[in-house]
Amino acid sequence: MYSEEELLPISGLQHVIFCERRAALIFLEGIWDDNIFTAEGTLAHDRVHNTDTESRGDIRITRGLRLNSFKLGLTGIADVVEFHKIEDEKCPEGVSLDYADGLWYPYIIEYKSGKLRHESSFEVQLCAQAICLEEMLETNIPSGSIYYGKTARRREIHFDDRLRTKTREASVMFHEIIERKNTPKAKYGKKCDKCSMISKCLPKTTGVKKDIQGYIMKSIKNDWLD
Repeated sequence: MYSEEELLPISGLQHVIFCERRAALIFLEGIWDDNIFTAEGTLAHDRVHNTDTESRGDIRITRGLRLNSFKLGLTGIADVVEFHKIEDEKCPEGVSLDYADGLWYPYIIEYKSGKLRHESSFEVQLCAQAICLEEMLETNIPSGSIYYGKTARRREIHFDDRLRTKTREASVMFHEIIERKNTPKAKYGKKCDKCSMISKCLPKTTGVKKDIQGYIMKSIKNDWLD
């Protein structure tokens, strides 16, 4: 169990999954660069959080809900949580609400600005939100959705054992990165070209330096042996 002072932002998990160095640059060194994708994402989240809570029939919609998990050591805000009315009073997944009678089923939705696609870092972030809400409400949440703004479509994500394990491992890794206080070395890959941090990370430059150093050391060793 973590203390309140040790809680880290849920949003950091997507950076850990994408690149540990990226996570360290942001959360250890305080470096951040926006690109068009991250800027659009910020605007999408702001629009969602600025909308009032509402009711639609048997659905109660809460926006900007604060989340915490002392088991994972995470804190953050859910874009949208839908509470669906449950007729079965014995349903184990039902929760009580202070402002409504009966039992309700929670369903988390994370907003992203891009097109509908598979993105494991987004799935981990959503799963972490669900685990936080499960801990807070003492219930089980089997699934949620990621809403993609450009295609205006949801992609449902099932929180199976594989995804939950990956989420817990990412949380542990995130805490280890912060505790070590050591930014990992850059390692260039194709995903780097789409990263907003590429101008700060300089993966090609640091990768070249590393290769040159290794080449020089190898050459010196071979000359000495000859």
